Amino acid sequence: MSQTFRDPQSGGSLIVAWQAKARSILIVGGGAVAAGRVFNALEADANVTVVAPKLCPELEYRAQAQQITWRNRTFEDSDLDGSDMVLTAISDARESRRIADTCKQRRIPVNAADINDLCDFWFMSTHRDHSVQIAVSTNSKAPRLANRIRRQIASSLPRGTGQAVEQIGRLRKRIREADPRPENSKRRMTWLTQLCDYWPIEQLAKLDSDNIDSLLDAYVQDHDPQSVRIHSASESSGMPSPVLRSRTLTPDTPNTGEPNRGRLILVGAGVGDPELLTVRAHRALKEADIVLADKLIPEAVLDIIDCEIYTARKFPGAASEAQDDLYRRGLEELAKGKCVVRLKQGDPFVYGRGGEEVLFFRSHGYESEMVPGLSSAINGPGLCGIPVTHRGVADQVLVISGANRNGDLPVVPQFMATRTLVILMAVKRLEQIVGLLAEHGFPADLPVAIVERAGCSDQRTVRGSLHTIVDVVARAGHNPPGLIVAGYSVNVLSDAAIQDRYLDPSTLGLHSSE
Repeated sequence: MSQTFRDPQSGGSLIVAWQAKARSILIVGGGAVAAGRVFNALEADANVTVVAPKLCPELEYRAQAQQITWRNRTFEDSDLDGSDMVLTAISDARESRRIADTCKQRRIPVNAADINDLCDFWFMSTHRDHSVQIAVSTNSKAPRLANRIRRQIASSLPRGTGQAVEQIGRLRKRIREADPRPENSKRRMTWLTQLCDYWPIEQLAKLDSDNIDSLLDAYVQDHDPQSVRIHSASESSGMPSPVLRSRTLTPDTPNTGEPNRGRLILVGAGVGDPELLTVRAHRALKEADIVLADKLIPEAVLDIIDCEIYTARKFPGAASEAQDDLYRRGLEELAKGKCVVRLKQGDPFVYGRGGEEVLFFRSHGYESEMVPGLSSAINGPGLCGIPVTHRGVADQVLVISGANRNGDLPVVPQFMATRTLVILMAVKRLEQIVGLLAEHGFPADLPVAIVERAGCSDQRTVRGSLHTIVDVVARAGHNPPGLIVAGYSVNVLSDAAIQDRYLDPSTLGLHSSE
């Protein structure tokens, strides 16, 4: 045989989309992992039964809302009767193994959390946007990395991808109703293929009933789908990016008048999106001879820099040594007469140690030029639809740090219903922070949000209440850097926030208290 074909690559999984509607799925366990399994099963319209002597707050809510059937006891073999799938999420590995063995004897597919050799299948890291579902599997080798890959894929999708799929589904149904003949299936497929392949996804997402009627008429009349023009009032509403002229900043210090004298600019990188840099910050980065950057500066901001980038090497327990290293390198370059930009995340003077750096370089004869940046404390929540103040809801905002110099918990005032609390650098201590807030009178049903990587393309917002947020984050994981927002303003714009381009739709099911 002269013709050859590609060889299969072994070691993969057979990836399918299982139709679980009205199927019976049994979940053994009542903790945060079980809650995640329950949510996935409910999104697939399955009939879910949970067997556990105790439920986490989210599962208690679902049981009370009659979204699941709860058997308030430990597992019994009779629970398998009628089950189409079994998921175990318990800490007893021996019992998980026994349940899995029993399932295999009865030819019931089973997944045992964290015990790979018992699993007939694995759960993948998924992104959901309307009917669009994207799943990433590392075949159980690097689940945490799968989450990162999934977020990267999701952030690269055009805005409105899920809505575009919904609209194409509506149009496809209308075309089949108007032309149901089997012999025309190829014509229908070819016409829709042209539409899907050549129209921008953003344009497809804007289709309304009138547009769909126009496209249906074009199909019936055998017109090319590209001949149909869709006009939207929002098409010309976008503001162009500013033209950044290359001209020198006007220095306000005597340093520039001295020969071979370096120049120091302290620049705030803002919230992560290079389009949200100030024009002056952008110009400073273009004129720099070297940029001394914080470790967490997003790649998108670093990509616009043309000169050498020296990154702070901050490791746990060695922050002071890293800061000294930046000071040393800064003084070396300034002594050579270089233009040195010290690039700090957010605004340098909002928990950024900017004042300390100004004083240090001043003591060595260099005055800093100041270029402020957007602070994530205010603008991070705003990017995901959380106004830190809102008339009639929140008339003040308090910003504190969860990472005090000596590792102590922050000092928190007594709860005030009209105050929004923003806590920076605290998500890793979330459980302690929640306990601290509860001690100071913060109510259990108070809305809480975790905003991750504010302003970046993979920004994510996870919502819950003071009572549920720890379990929600335990299930969803955390992608630093992040901040905590607590207050009634969190949900003021929650419906609008879902439409924001920075939100990850796969987390919307984690709004456990809304």
